[in-house]
Amino acid sequence: MSDQEPKEASHTGDVTPLRPRPPAPPQAPGPAQSQHSAPSVVSFDRSELREILNLYGRKVAAGEWRDYAMDFNPDKAIFSIYRRTSEYPLYRIEKNPGLARKQGAYSVVAATGLILRRGSDLARVISVLDRKVKLVSV
Repeated sequence: MSDQEPKEASHTGDVTPLRPRPPAPPQAPGPAQSQHSAPSVVSFDRSELREILNLYGRKVAAGEWRDYAMDFNPDKAIFSIYRRTSEYPLYRIEKNPGLARKQGAYSVVAATGLILRRGSDLARVISVLDRKVKLVSV
């Protein structure tokens, strides 16, 4: 018996033709199905990096900061600021879109883990790091 010939059902006496199934049409992989795409990560956009690097440049020129690092994870992006390259970061500027509606997506975290400022406006949040030194007379 070949694949194209009808086959009889044993119980009911009905004839059911057997035909080979056509192959499924190829589908373009979507964002979740892509085989070669990297997992989605949170990152800073161009305007956010401009704000951060402007502050960083001023602090480097003043001799306060010397190095930085950027980490991009699936849940948040981190810009770490160092006084020297081989120590813990002095500050971390974090972008966490999961907190955008609750506390604000941006935060500045000190080396001790203390959150110095949190909010939805990056320029306002990082202004806590750009304090001018005031001369206090006794």
